[in-house]
Formats: sequence, C-alpha cells, structure tokens
Amino acid sequence: MKTYIEVEPGVELYVEDHGAGDVLVFIPGFTFTTEVFSRQVNHFSKTHRTIVIDPRSHGRSTMTVHGNDYVTHGTDLKKVLQEMNIENPTLIGWSFGCLTVWEYIRQFGTKGIKGQVLIDMPPKSLSLNENRDWVEGKIDDMAIAYTNYLRHPKGQRDFISAYANGVMIQRDLTNDELAWLVEQSLTTPYYIAANLFSSGLFSDYREEAESGSKQIPTLYVVAEHWSSTARSYLNKLAPEAEVDVLGGHMMFWEHPGTFNTLLETFLHKQT
Repeated sequence: MKTYIEVEPGVELYVEDHGAGDVLVFIPGFTFTTEVFSRQVNHFSKTHRTIVIDPRSHGRSTMTVHGNDYVTHGTDLKKVLQEMNIENPTLIGWSFGCLTVWEYIRQFGTKGIKGQVLIDMPPKSLSLNENRDWVEGKIDDMAIAYTNYLRHPKGQRDFISAYANGVMIQRDLTNDELAWLVEQSLTTPYYIAANLFSSGLFSDYREEAESGSKQIPTLYVVAEHWSSTARSYLNKLAPEAEVDVLGGHMMFWEHPGTFNTLLETFLHKQT
C-alpha cells in the first residue's frame, strides 16, 4: 500500500506499507527516499510488516520551507506511527535517519518501541576531539561542504556524486547507478538540503544513544572505513548495543544479502 499521511496542515509524508507481522520502519538518510530500501522491502515484507517513509521535504513527501530539522522529523515520525496504528515497531534509521530515531526517543521515550537499528551515523556529528571521537568529519571539511556545495543545484549534484563514489559505495558505480543516486538527492532542493545538513551536523544525541541502548535492543551497523573508531566510541557510550561492520556507508544497498542476514539475526534475538 502506498499512502500519504498529513503530519500538519498542508504537509504530507509519503509512506509505503508492505507485508504483515512484526513491524519494521525504515527511515532514509539526508535527502534520500524510500527507494534506497527496495532490497530490504522485497526481503522483509515476506515475514514482517515493512514500512518505509519519505521524510518531510524528501522524495514524494511535501516540500516545505519550514520544519526541515530533526526535531520536527521526530515529531513527524510519531504522527505517522499514530495515524497508522503501529505498535511495537523496530525503528531502522540510516545516516541522518538515525537522528530522527534519536529525536523520537528524546521526545517520546522508548516505551512501545521494540528495538532500534542505527546504520552508520555517530550520535554527535562534530567534535573538537575529532581525531579521537567518532564524528561525521572534520569541522573544516563539513564547513566547506555547507558553504561551497549546498548553495546551488550543481553544488548539490557534485557533493552527492563525490560522496557516493568516495564513501557510500566501495565498488565502482555504473553511470546509471550514480545518476539514480544523485536524482534521489535532487528531489530535495539545495536550499532545503542545506537546512537539513546544518541541523544534522549541529545535533547532539549522545544522551539518547546511551539511554536508548540500555532500554531497548540496539544494533549499530557501521562502515568499514571508520569501524575501529566507531567500535571504540560505542563501547564506551553504549556498551549494551551490538555493533556489526559491513561495507561502505550504503552497505544495505551494496551488500543486501549480508545486511539482511545481520538484521534478521538481530530481529530473531528480540523474539
């Protein structure tokens, strides 16, 4: 089923609802859409009720000049779960989609949430101790991305192209694959992408990452390129969480079989 859910007057989120059983809710990352999870939907909808969401100003959801921050995205998620009468879901966020999961926990707690899967996102993106902490990147590099790239459509295309080739996927992308990834991002206009980018970079969800992993089953799946730093960081901040390492930033798309097996194993432990 494909539907639209109004989260506030004039703002609708596009949602797909497949299958039946225990509920999985997938939330894509910065400027991406439901389509990135197609290989998970095809697999898990055979055994679970599998829901994927285009967040506000992503994909087929309403493009709006307000609410493009992760505080609002957390509130939007609550409204979707309520409207769809979803109980005891496992929340699965990828990249900045993890911020939506943590923001939900900040606002509403973990009651009624069966578990959480956090795909390749540190709970605090920037740090003065960037050589020691698990962070999204160096402060100067993130500033360049914001000021030099997310100022016009070409800059956004260049930014996503470089990120896709350098971080998201480990193998060489075909021209069609790269074009598809860039087109995913460009459904969000550059001026909204810039708001989302800054909101994500200045978020701090260390408290939610720590408390959430104590209260509900938690799995982190982190990319190989920063796995040593991520493991060390998470072992201190959220020692109760499971941590698996796989591929690049978009490992669930590049290595769907291995990723789906990791997720299945985690889900089986919840039953």
